[in-house]
Amino acid sequence: MATGSGGEPESSDSMRTFGAVVQALREYHRLSREEFGRLVGYSRHTVASVELGRRMPDADFVEAAEGALGNTGALRRAAGFLGRQPGLAAWFQRWAALEKQAITLYTYECRMVPGLLQTEDYARQLFVDELPPLTDEEVDVNWVARAKRQQLLRERPNTAFSFIIEEQVLMRRTGGTEVLRATLGHLIELAHLRNVEVQVMPLVRASHAGLHGPMQLLEAPTHKWFAYMEAPECGMLLSDPRAISALNGRYARMRSQALSMEDSVSLLERMLGDL
Repeated sequence: MATGSGGEPESSDSMRTFGAVVQALREYHRLSREEFGRLVGYSRHTVASVELGRRMPDADFVEAAEGALGNTGALRRAAGFLGRQPGLAAWFQRWAALEKQAITLYTYECRMVPGLLQTEDYARQLFVDELPPLTDEEVDVNWVARAKRQQLLRERPNTAFSFIIEEQVLMRRTGGTEVLRATLGHLIELAHLRNVEVQVMPLVRASHAGLHGPMQLLEAPTHKWFAYMEAPECGMLLSDPRAISALNGRYARMRSQALSMEDSVSLLERMLGDL
């Protein structure tokens, strides 16, 4: 997002709309900006900047404001329209915004290679398989958005990225043999980055903590954790500490059940050599 001379994001219709909702609810509860700021843990200046659409609210602001202003759900819904990026599903937008600032990001995937690790040909195959079918322009827009997200791996070297991928995902050969060959090479390359861990969950595993399905976890700069889980045509962003604790425990167990990083890379190299 572009920034103005003061270092804050340039205003947008979605930011101004969100700010107007905050202001309306705050005034309904007869709170001054200073009083509201104390309730949510932000300065009066920050509250004013959000209400005037000059500052993008972070996830903590949204959650704190919801609690202080009646838990109507209005702010969470309004926040879903902030900073909409073309090529990203509406339900994924808030997670994508959190992802940009994460200092830790965990991903477990049993359906496909995680988006941050996909090659262009692999991603385009997924887009081509979408139903209802996408236009060529929509496929291009989706890939540009995904490629932009992938820059995080190299642009945020202090962010710790961990990925656990089911072996069966690679055995499926999505896109064909040549696409798989490029995918395996790409995974091996990324696995050698100091801030990226790639682990493969072997096909045969008597005990598996991830049978509830794919999930993502991230740690924000404030050290607050969030989780994201997706189903067809919808996604769920979680911030409840008890739910996050359970998911973190599940992910930790999976890291011990998957192949080590070294053994995972060795498996990827053997699979590549067998093609």
